[in-house]
Amino acid sequence: MTTVYLGLGSNIEREQSIAAGLDALEELFGELSLSAVYDSPAIGFDGDAFLNMVVGVETQLPLAELASRLREIETAHGRPVNATRFSARQLDIDILTYGTTIGVIAGVVLPRGEILENAFVLRPLAELAPTALHPVTGISYASLWRAFDQASQPLHRVYFEWHRRCISQP
Repeated sequence: MTTVYLGLGSNIEREQSIAAGLDALEELFGELSLSAVYDSPAIGFDGDAFLNMVVGVETQLPLAELASRLREIETAHGRPVNATRFSARQLDIDILTYGTTIGVIAGVVLPRGEILENAFVLRPLAELAPTALHPVTGISYASLWRAFDQASQPLHRVYFEWHRRCISQP
């Protein structure tokens, strides 16, 4: 089994889209490990704020199949096949890490660069896997978050209830 961390985000029908994404991921993987949910401004384009979180899963799926299944989930929940990187979306699921794999495999860049660049990725990842090490830097996610310029990208933890489970509280 490989531990995989996924970034989950939405800025269209945010609550419903995140819940639908979690339902689909739970159906695919079973038990999920969940970070808190954060509200953050759109980065890279003018748009509505996003809800973002990180989901941890254990899988035996090869990376290419995992990427394909995640695209199918996104498409089934309203993401256009030709969606551009910096655009509004109902559901966005990014593979952040796939075990300790480094490089470009099956078109997936690992680890995902946004881990070190965006608070909406690093903070929930540091919360979910504080002692796990970034595959390239070898530094724990908690340490990376402490060193991050947190004031540069404000995040707000939000209450989110999924299947009667509170994922995060303000």
